[in-house]
Amino acid sequence: MHRNAPKLLARKLVRALVTLVLMVTSVFILMRCAGDPVTVLLGPDATPDMRAAYSVELGLDRPILWQYLVYLHNIARGSLGVSYVYRQDALGVVLSHLPLTLMLTGSAFTLAAVTGIAGGIAAAVLPSSIIGRACTVASVVGLCVPSFFLAIVLMLVFSIQLNWLPTGGAESWRGLALPAVTMAAASSAVLARYTRVAVREALDSRYVLAAFARGIPFWRILIHHVLPNAAAPILTIIGLLIGGAVTGSTVVETVFSWPGIGNLFVSSVGNRDVPVVQAIVLLAGTAMIMTNLAVDVGYTWLDPRSKSSET
Repeated sequence: MHRNAPKLLARKLVRALVTLVLMVTSVFILMRCAGDPVTVLLGPDATPDMRAAYSVELGLDRPILWQYLVYLHNIARGSLGVSYVYRQDALGVVLSHLPLTLMLTGSAFTLAAVTGIAGGIAAAVLPSSIIGRACTVASVVGLCVPSFFLAIVLMLVFSIQLNWLPTGGAESWRGLALPAVTMAAASSAVLARYTRVAVREALDSRYVLAAFARGIPFWRILIHHVLPNAAAPILTIIGLLIGGAVTGSTVVETVFSWPGIGNLFVSSVGNRDVPVVQAIVLLAGTAMIMTNLAVDVGYTWLDPRSKSSET
């Protein structure tokens, strides 16, 4: 183990904790500035007595600083508060929607990883062929087309015109196809472009040229020399994509009425359900930070030279 590993890990953990606190604080302030939850929940016709009683019940009658300190104290105790809408534990509400989001993001990311990495390798190895050019064009299109537009186009073609797949919902596996393809498009394009660059740089390196000069077969060079050396930057991009997958599913889940965390987040923001919104942000932020930490460790394992550059 590198001698500075404990120090580096401690520094990353402190940075992660500070990031979480800042993130929760920002959401807390923004949700309070967005409007009064009591007005949204009771409506404008509620009497002053009803509003006062509801404010006391939710703890909204106390000063903002007090509410914030209570919330941080509850987080330290493992409690994220009670949902204003569902009247249940906020974390429990979020976790009940988590399996469907994991199903969607897992399917989408698997599809993106297979198509993106394969397309990037093809574009790097066969740059002048029809396959290589097609992969390059597809990656550019995937980056340029917004997710909501692609979702509407897929829905019009495969749901309305061809009537092959449902327009939304999670009643069967068929409802997963269009959301997964929509989510995978942008991630696949990003992976393809980074894979193409990483593989191209590895192919142009001196040790690969020397391997060619010794007469080693191309596919052996690709598998044993090029891909292992191109894995580190690809792993970094994969980590970023995995970390942002939960929050990135918001648009897709909303368009296809997929009952996951993204859909819950949109409805909770509209209902000013502050505990649920903060629970989602905390969960997504923790996932992002832990993923980045895992990527840092994996990057160091794949590329030992990065150890000496850490200070």
